[in-house]
Amino acid sequence: MSLLEAALLALIQGVTEFLPTSSSAHLILVPYVFGWGEHDLRFDEVTNAGTLLAAIVYFRRELADAWRAARGRGPSPALCC
Repeated sequence: MSLLEAALLALIQGVTEFLPTSSSAHLILVPYVFGWGEHDLRFDEVTNAGTLLAAIVYFRRELADAWRAARGRGPSPALCC
């Protein structure tokens, strides 16, 4: 897999992850349509891990509040009231 192919597939993964379609299917269909051949399963794992990391960073405050609430400490003052 070339760097350009990897970059394009990673971009497609990121853009389609939050759409009501399967972003993993796009990682299979795009190489098939362009005749790139199959890619390694590790690539799918890395792109999905990147998506997870991006979601954690984006929702870090909400996740921290949920963690505090689960431990009985309540929400952070910035989101309260």
